[in-house]
Amino acid sequence: MADSVVLVLNQNYEPLNVCNLRRALVLLSRGKAEIIEQGPGVLRSPSQVFPRPSVIRLVNLIKRPRPKARLCRKEIFRRDNYTCQYCGARAKDLTLDHVVPRHKGGRHTWENLVSACRACNHRKGGKTPEQARMHLRRQPFEPRASSAYLFHHYLDHYVEWQKFIPGWEQAG
Repeated sequence: MADSVVLVLNQNYEPLNVCNLRRALVLLSRGKAEIIEQGPGVLRSPSQVFPRPSVIRLVNLIKRPRPKARLCRKEIFRRDNYTCQYCGARAKDLTLDHVVPRHKGGRHTWENLVSACRACNHRKGGKTPEQARMHLRRQPFEPRASSAYLFHHYLDHYVEWQKFIPGWEQAG
């Protein structure tokens, strides 16, 4: 039960987040959510049997700001499709490269970070791409945090969630 997760939908069926099974049961027992999809098996208490929720929908609409992708190493690699942005090689041991080096005023932002293989990162060193006579295959950008982007890593395991995640076929 401890590792079970539940997809939480807003009242309008928009995916909000993923919570643990315990939190989902609290929302259900307080009447704040309803079960939309059941998971495998049931939950038992000493006196009752409950369906195991896999997808729940909140009774009231929650307003919140649009989610943003987290700026971290894993997300940079994912945005760049695990490909060096200088030579185009796909590699498992990628590094992060600041397009404009930090010591030259480059910032730690989506628009200044790219995936680079070790050889290209070493070749570029502390230079700009122009100084190193290297070119980027694609301009770095901040990815849009769609539902498919945010929840893609759950979709292979929780097949019943796929119909609630628009664009899940393109994710991953």
